Amino acid sequence: MKNPNKSMVLTLPEKCKNILTSNWQARLNTVSADAKGSKNEVYSSKVKYLFRKGRPYIWVRKDDKHNVNTIIDGRASIAVSSTCPGAVGSLLRSINKLPARVALTGELWPLKDEKLKSIGETLRDTILSEREIVSQASYSLSSILNSSRISSISRSGNLQDILNGMDNYVPYKFKIGSCIFVDGNGGTSELKFEDVVASKTDALSPYAEKLVDGINQSEARRRALMLFCFVHFDKIARDALMLSVNRMGFNVFAKVPSVVATEGSDQYQWKDFRFSFREEASDAEAFCHQLVEMEEQVLEEVRSFSGVG
Repeated sequence: MKNPNKSMVLTLPEKCKNILTSNWQARLNTVSADAKGSKNEVYSSKVKYLFRKGRPYIWVRKDDKHNVNTIIDGRASIAVSSTCPGAVGSLLRSINKLPARVALTGELWPLKDEKLKSIGETLRDTILSEREIVSQASYSLSSILNSSRISSISRSGNLQDILNGMDNYVPYKFKIGSCIFVDGNGGTSELKFEDVVASKTDALSPYAEKLVDGINQSEARRRALMLFCFVHFDKIARDALMLSVNRMGFNVFAKVPSVVATEGSDQYQWKDFRFSFREEASDAEAFCHQLVEMEEQVLEEVRSFSGVG
């Protein structure tokens, strides 16, 4: 049995938007400067952000050199990676494989006083909305979220840190000039950012990190991922991890026999497999429902292969 819905994949603008809306941390680059002017050197550090209505709002710690740099030269760039938590993140690093990411170039503009109150309210509303959904989650969804070993309460926990420590940050809006999508193999695609903004927002994005890690913490669910590879792609996997999730389906990173294995080399390789849902998942609950449905289907398939009633 082959994977029947391979056509259900996100467009590149949708992939970009998913990365920007699911993460909360970016690497900010500005041009180093002091009282004498620009030094033509790039300074880089991690910052926190919220992607809202087509624009990243960035919080830079008050003692960070970005605040001096932007007074002299407002040019900046940010890089945001796919959320790859826990075991899958460690695995990717061990094999020197980078997650998909988005690079934005543009300018940093300090937020004016009248906008500070508005963005603070937006932060608060975002946190409350995400936590309300988690508190009302069904057993199947809450069991996955609670299985995650990520210390934060999904993305909302990190946004709460910003809200609690507003006095420690200088807030900026990021005026975007260009947008580049970088896939997991290092291939780049330049996109019109208006296409990214206009693309559909994925309701799973705020919970992607916890969903991926929660699934990967379950031995039973990882065995199910291995069965997916066998039933849909005829690949016998020695191990498998959830790599990413979205409303269209999910990607699995599985350790399967290597096609080009030679004597003395590892006969297995980690490979990315895409599994699509029969219909879009409107929210995290619908995602869990379809995942459970697919798990039951592959178990039935395996039983039929083995002749077990």
